[in-house]
Parts: sequence; C-alpha cells; structure tokens
Amino acid sequence: MERTYQLRKAELTWRQVGDAIVILDLSDSSYLSVSGAGRVIWERLDGGATLAELVATVMEVFDVSEALAAADTSLFLESLEERKLLELSA
Repeated sequence: MERTYQLRKAELTWRQVGDAIVILDLSDSSYLSVSGAGRVIWERLDGGATLAELVATVMEVFDVSEALAAADTSLFLESLEERKLLELSA
C-alpha cells in the first residue's frame, strides 16, 4: 500500500495570496511561500494524497513528463518533511 501524505493539522495555517500560498508554521513562527508546482501540490495535500496522485496532478496541470513531475514532487515532499509540515500514513 502506498503512503498517503497530508498537511500537518496542528499549528499550521495558510492562505492563497495571488498565485502563491503563504504558510505560517505556528510551532516555530516560520513563514514559507510556495508557487507554481509547489502551490498545486500543497493544495492537493490539504485533503491527503499519494505520491502517484500528486505526480498525476502535476503532469495534468503543467503538461510535463512523468519523470519531471515525479522528480519535482519528490523534492518538494522531502522539503516539507524536513520542515515537519506533513503527516504520513501507510
């Protein structure tokens, strides 16, 4: 079974501002802004998604190859995991 990624629920708030999303991590008062593919992935993570679902969304929205979508999505997820912004389930 593939892991499901979802945004952390506790102490995390975000708003869309123009074409970007501005995130406030209340646990350490840090800000993050994402746009482009990051914005699309972030919005999809709000309801939870597998890596395959995220890659498919990026491919559809940006009309890119699966290899490019998978690489960009994986890097973005790694960044979010490092910042402890995700909850994972099996």
